[in-house]
Amino acid sequence: MQVENKAVLITGANRGIGRALVDDALRRGAERVYAAMRSPVTFRDKRVMPLTLDVTNLTEIRQASAVVDALDILVNNAGVAIYDDLSDSDAIERHLRVNVIGALNMTNAFLPLLSRSRGALVNILSIAAVAPLPIIASYSISKAAALSMTQSLRAYLQGRGVTVHGVFVGPTDTDMNRGFDIPKATTESVARGIFDGVERGEEDVFPDVVSQSIAEGWRGGVAKSLERQNAAFVSARS
Repeated sequence: MQVENKAVLITGANRGIGRALVDDALRRGAERVYAAMRSPVTFRDKRVMPLTLDVTNLTEIRQASAVVDALDILVNNAGVAIYDDLSDSDAIERHLRVNVIGALNMTNAFLPLLSRSRGALVNILSIAAVAPLPIIASYSISKAAALSMTQSLRAYLQGRGVTVHGVFVGPTDTDMNRGFDIPKATTESVARGIFDGVERGEEDVFPDVVSQSIAEGWRGGVAKSLERQNAAFVSARS
């Protein structure tokens, strides 16, 4: 899947990794970039079409799907991250609504277009999906759930010609990580790494230096092996 001459939809496109993904898609020659966000901003490039879209709002998702007439790549990037210690169940529910259910509703809404184009679904995960970062415990839970969802979608959509890519992002210089005094990748370099991985056809994308340090262990590990074994149950039931 090459980005050039393709239609790409990116959620959470107003800032951070989402905004960098918009810029990188344009740099790669995308024909159309749908920039979805709760409060649309103006883009200078005429190839960008802003969409008013809150991924927790089914009505806005349906309205957006009615506007988009062709789609090759859907990037589920919109997310929320709140510092917590698991003492507030509302925080857990909010993370799940945005980071998991929102991404799933987006996927289901745009799946007919992706199936038609034999396109790509890209879910922005985190290395916290593999091992939780307890100071953002609810976020870690939601990303672990999003990883499991991504693996299941990969098995189910294989027969429809849609490739599914999970992106394990490490520490990145975004608003979420402002409080961490640690080395961070730039949003621009992470965006490049994401689309590089998609264009190479990688199921699991490790777009930065920190995430790349676990790539070999993940790809050759027991979790990936079990994912492949369990996916066979989908084929057997088809």
